[in-house]
Amino acid sequence: MKSRTKLWLFMLISAIISVLLFSSLSLVIGKIGDSGYDLKSLNAISQEVLDTIATRQAFHIEDITPILDNAHSNHPDIRYEWISADGSTIYDTFGEKKTYAFGQLANRMLHMPQNLWGVDKPVTLTYSISQGDQPYYLLMSFSSDAMKQGQIYFFMRTFKAMSTFMLPLIIALLIPYLLSLWFFSSMNKRINTLNHAIGQLNLQSELTVLEDTKKDEIGQLTKHYNAMARRIQNQGEQIKQFDIRRNVLLSNLSHDLRTPLTMILGYAETIRAGLYKDENELQASAKVMLQRSRYIDKLLDQLLDITRQDEGNLELLVEQHNLSEMMRKIAAEYLMFLEGQNFTVEVNIPDEDIQAWIDASLIERALRNLLDNAIRYGSEGHYLEIGLTEKEDALFMTVIDKGRGIPLQDQKHVFERFYRVDGSRKGEGLGIGLSIVQEIISLHDGSITLTSVPFERTVFEVQLPNHQREQSKS
Repeated sequence: MKSRTKLWLFMLISAIISVLLFSSLSLVIGKIGDSGYDLKSLNAISQEVLDTIATRQAFHIEDITPILDNAHSNHPDIRYEWISADGSTIYDTFGEKKTYAFGQLANRMLHMPQNLWGVDKPVTLTYSISQGDQPYYLLMSFSSDAMKQGQIYFFMRTFKAMSTFMLPLIIALLIPYLLSLWFFSSMNKRINTLNHAIGQLNLQSELTVLEDTKKDEIGQLTKHYNAMARRIQNQGEQIKQFDIRRNVLLSNLSHDLRTPLTMILGYAETIRAGLYKDENELQASAKVMLQRSRYIDKLLDQLLDITRQDEGNLELLVEQHNLSEMMRKIAAEYLMFLEGQNFTVEVNIPDEDIQAWIDASLIERALRNLLDNAIRYGSEGHYLEIGLTEKEDALFMTVIDKGRGIPLQDQKHVFERFYRVDGSRKGEGLGIGLSIVQEIISLHDGSITLTSVPFERTVFEVQLPNHQREQSKS
């Protein structure tokens, strides 16, 4: 059942219950707490007496006395007087006999019927009956205290007069229901709008922002919906970017694995068939196979690094290490590797030992990634420099080459995963080496910066906090 239908049923049932409850409570409370006479009951009593008199033709004292005494015994608060046309009292249940002048009777009738509703006011009601041409009068008098405590009477002679009274009353009764209907209809409309928007929300749909400036619960839900819709849209964009990068990764991986694998298979087939000329050619083939196998192993390591990054498994195992000694060993390996390749290698590492609180394996991996990048993409400059300096409370590691450099528009993207610079620096690899470097340095609370001037200097500078110096100060 729809909310609007429920609302209408609720309004109808509420109105019926209100009327029934009002009527029943009024009757019950009226009977319990509002005893006494009202105008209707007084008219009924007088009519009963007059009917008895007319039936018995009891106009004289000997006939009227038992009738009025019986009425008085049934209603002791009421005084009954039987008056002739000349104003003389024929019989009085209070035992008085007097003759009323017109003025006296008129005074008793003053302020009627207002005295019926007053407090401590004498009340006199007059009724008449005739015997032939002779009129007789029945006076019923009592204190207003004998009247019911709560009475409101409306005397309406025409339906037009009734409508002038009932119309405002009906409007007054309907206004709360109409206002409630408007309020709930407005809420229902807002809820339906929010429900429709939520039903249409998915990763592929366009962002629908709802406008609701009210500060009630529905307004708060609308704000939460807008925030949720924006998060879902952002997540959708991230998923799209992830799919694009995944496709790029698979494409790069397929290409980067196929080429060395083809070379390995080719040289392996040559060796298997014995088609090499001499021992030197055999060793050369084996060396190429070894290099390509190591390259494939490096690609697989990079895939593992991607998995660790996604799962947040790059954790620090910080210990105190001799950073300068570690860098000297790495520099020595690269000197041997570049020997005979027309490379100028400069090593600027101080002779004294520089201690650092680091994860040595991660820092070594970051440094090797930087050196490999410099050799692979800056080989045209035939220059490589590795340096370490200590300044104040920071340590600086630098890797410099003099190749074609990195265009300015690409420099802010080179640390993004899967990003590969077009042009001269496009080569082997999955485009994640520098992103891994940045994450490793960030885990050490450090930073990495890049400056590049083509064929002059391309500098990657890593800054690490010098915890050893901080401890000595403390």
